[in-house]
Amino acid sequence: MDFEKARFNMIEQQIRPWDVLDQEILDLLAVVKREQFVPPQYAALAFTDTEIPLPGGQSMLAPRVEARMLQELEVRKHESVLEIGAGSGYMAALLAHRARHVLTIDIRPELAALARENLARAGITNVEVAEGNAADGWPDAAPYDVICVSGSLPVMPQSILSQVKVGGRIAAFVGTLPVMEAQLITRVKENEYQTVNLFETAVAPLVGAKAPSRFQF
Repeated sequence: MDFEKARFNMIEQQIRPWDVLDQEILDLLAVVKREQFVPPQYAALAFTDTEIPLPGGQSMLAPRVEARMLQELEVRKHESVLEIGAGSGYMAALLAHRARHVLTIDIRPELAALARENLARAGITNVEVAEGNAADGWPDAAPYDVICVSGSLPVMPQSILSQVKVGGRIAAFVGTLPVMEAQLITRVKENEYQTVNLFETAVAPLVGAKAPSRFQF
C-alpha cells in the first residue's frame, strides 16, 4: 500500500473539504504517521473516513473529526494539555506537536500501554500517559490550558470546566444519541464560559462517564 498517496488523499479529499484549512494542521497531518498508531490488522484503513477499532471495544475517531477538533483548539507552544481518553495515542501525538506538554489518561490499562508504546516508537517525548478514570477530569495536574475529551459525555461536568484556565479551551462531544454536538468551550472569565457548537456527530461514550440524573427536584 502506498501510504504517502493515501495520506495525501485523506488530507485533500476528507479533511480539507471539512473546513480544516489551517495549513499548519494540514502539514502536521502529513508528518505524523497515522498508520503507526493503527492496529496492524487495520493498517489499510488508516486513512479512511471511518472509526477504527481498538482493544477493549474502543475506537479511533475518524481523521476529519480529529483534525477539526485540533484546528478549533488552536493549541500554542507554551500550553499544557489534558487529553481524556488516550486511545492509540494518535491525538496525543498531534497535540504534542502543538503544545509544551500533553497528559493523556485512559481508564483501560491495555490502551494506556498501547498509547505509551506508539508514542515512544514515534519519538514523541513531551507526552505523559497515565492510567485512570478521568471522566471528571484529572485534578492532580490542573489547571490546564487545553482539555480534549475523546469520548462523548452526556453533559459537561463542572469538575472538568473548573480544571481549565481562564482563556483556556475544552473540546468535547456532548449529548446523548440522537442529539450530540462537538463543542468548543472557552473559559472567558473565572465564572463565565462560552460554548460554540461545531458540528453534529455520533461518538461512543467515554468509559466511566456518569449518566445524567433523570430526576429533578
